[in-house]
This record gives sequence, structure tokens and C-alpha cells, in this order.
Amino acid sequence: MGTDIAGLVEQLRHTFDAGATKPYAWRVGQLEAMQRMLVDNEEVLARALSDDLGRHPVESWVTEIGFVGNEIEHLLRHLAGWLRPRRAGVPLYLQPARASTVREPLGLVLVIAPWNYPLQLSLTPVAGALAAGNAVVLSPSEHAPATSRALAQLVPAYLDGAAVRVVEGGIPETSALLEQRWDRIFYTGGATVGRIVLEAAARHLTPVTLELGGKSPAFVDEDADLEVAARRIVWAKFTNAGQTCVAPDHILATRGVPDELKPLLVRAIRDFHTEDPSRSETFGRIVDAAHFDRLCGLIDPDRVVAGGRTDAATRYIEPTILEGVAVTDAVMREEIFGPILPTGGLPRGGGDHRTDVTRTGRSRSRSAPRRWRATQVPGRHTCGPARGSASTPARCRSGCRAASPAPRRCRASTTCHAG
Repeated sequence: MGTDIAGLVEQLRHTFDAGATKPYAWRVGQLEAMQRMLVDNEEVLARALSDDLGRHPVESWVTEIGFVGNEIEHLLRHLAGWLRPRRAGVPLYLQPARASTVREPLGLVLVIAPWNYPLQLSLTPVAGALAAGNAVVLSPSEHAPATSRALAQLVPAYLDGAAVRVVEGGIPETSALLEQRWDRIFYTGGATVGRIVLEAAARHLTPVTLELGGKSPAFVDEDADLEVAARRIVWAKFTNAGQTCVAPDHILATRGVPDELKPLLVRAIRDFHTEDPSRSETFGRIVDAAHFDRLCGLIDPDRVVAGGRTDAATRYIEPTILEGVAVTDAVMREEIFGPILPTGGLPRGGGDHRTDVTRTGRSRSRSAPRRWRATQVPGRHTCGPARGSASTPARCRSGCRAASPAPRRCRASTTCHAG
């Protein structure tokens, strides 16, 4: 480990304490510089994402490069209004005093990013932290080495090196970072590491934002346009080879719907990714051998309706649809996070989906969203396109229980990093 973590943190804290990051002009300048970084290096970043995840350049632009650019534009458009002091009421015994709420930056923010969207989930929280006037350390995932390397080279070239740093590495570097005192830690990833982050933060009473995973069913009822539902579910599930926390994890449907839906899902996979997805430029690859092996262990050949083929040499897993899956099967006991889609009817007794990140419903009935929400525990529900809620700047929060609320985008990201 070549980086002096403690010294780096001390330098950034000195920058913040000197007030360098607080001026509105500085914040806007950093956001505009990040925007230029994306535009100037679009091909470099797309190539890095292709190396890490087998991404097509169009998919990389839609889900990462253009996505972050849109977030920055949204921040720039609204930041001045969000930072404006807000009048607050005062009790009668304090009048004629006046009160207002003024948002101030917290200080030094640590962003620990995941590998599945290594650009988007690195830069989006960094942009929010900078907009709020903080100094930031970004720790990109070692499982996406090409993107991590690109960020380590580009961020110092465009952003203020006295206030924004990138620390590459794996467990030793992340552990060293967590030993330091921060004013906010922002972590995206799995629950196991999330617990480690939370324990480390507790030693300094550091506020933490965790964006974790879950099992997110797509619910399809008999009133749905099944062809439309199939296409939307296939797009949401198999983008990034299924390695998306808000993608449908499995399908729940009313009686009779799964049998009608399965051939439509197969046709939609063929339409999106051709007869042989292994040769398709639009279908990605699993991030590394460990995740590939885990996913292969979840595929029961006796339950495969379509797909199921794999290639360890290229980390390819064909879009796979399963049927007849029981809640006790391995594929239903953990978040899948790959191109495997179990289908089935509603479990007797309604089932327990309280760890879901999101629930996506498909129905043409206007009363369906109300009926669906009335029977579910707290969480985020979307009636319509799967992943639609997570792609909408005005709707930035999600989840319950382990999948805790994650204000990593738009206004929520800015206010998360301000006191």
C-alpha cells in the first residue's frame, strides 16, 4: 500500500477547514469540470467499461456516462435554489425573532464505490458531495480495474486535487480508509461489507449512507399487456448481464400468467440479444470468475426454460429463464445479481419480500397500483417500466431494512452531504 492514507486525509481536512470548498463558484466549477471530463474522455471511459464488464458503448453511455452527465446538469440547474436559506417558524415566546435553515457542508466525505456500475456509482455521489461543498475521497472497486485506473488518471487532471482524491486498491486500502475519521461515509455494495463500514463508522459516530442489495420481484397480473411486460422485464433484467441492484430479481404473477409470459420472455431476449447472445454486442459479461462460479451454481438444469449455457473463458452466462422454483431453492435464498430469471406464481400466504429494493408491477388496471401497495410492506414500488423509479431524478430514495434509503442522486445527494 503506497498511499499515506492518514496524510492524505489530513491534507484534505486542511483544505476544507480553510474554506476552499465552501464558495458556490467553487462547487459549480467542480461540477462543470466533471462534466468536461466525461465529454472529453467518453471513448476512454467506454473502453474501460467494456474491458471490465463487456459493455457495448451505447449501454455504457445510457447507464453510466450520459447518466452521470444528466445528474450533473440537474445539480447545476437547481443547486442555487437548494442552497438558499429556508425560513423556519419560531414559537410565540421567541417572537419577533426570525429563524432560517442554512445548509452547510459536512466536511470530509468518503465514497466507496461498487463494481457493477463503476463509473456511475463512483461519480454520482462524488458530484453530490462536491455540490454540497465537501472535500471527497473516492475509493473505486478493485473488481473493475480498468474503470478504477481511468478514474485515478482523469480525476486529478480535471478536479481540484487539494479537495478531491482517488485511492485505488482492495481490502487493505479500504480498511485503512475506514480507520480514519470522516464526516460522512457513502457506501454502495453488499450487506456483508456494509456491516463492516457501519461498525468502522460507529467508532467515530460518523453518519453513513448505505446503498445495499435485495431481492426485487416483478409482479405481473392478468390485466397486463404481457408482450409489453415481457420486453420491459427483459430489458431491465438483462442490461449489464443482470448485475443491477434494482433489476427484477424474479417474477411473481397471478395464476396462469407465467405460462403465457414465458414464451414472450424468450422472444424478447431473442429480439434484444439475437438468437445467440454470446455473439451479440449488446450483451455483457460477468465481472470476474468468482461471481461467474457463484451464478453457475444457481442454475438448476432441470428448471431451465431457456438459456443456461455458460463459457468460463469469457465469463459468459446466457440469459436464463427458470420455472418451478421453490422459495427454498438456492436461487431464491440470495440476491441473484446476474442473468438468471426465475418465474412463478404468487407464493401461498403472500410471501415475505421485506428485503426488496424495489417491486415493479405490470397491469393495465388503474386500481392495480393501489391494490399492490395496500398488500405490501414498506419499500419502493413502481407500476410501469422496471427500473423506471431509479432512473428518474425526482425520485431518489429506495428500499427498506437491509436495502436502506440511499440518497445518492440529485437533491437528496446534496442534502445528504450538508448539515
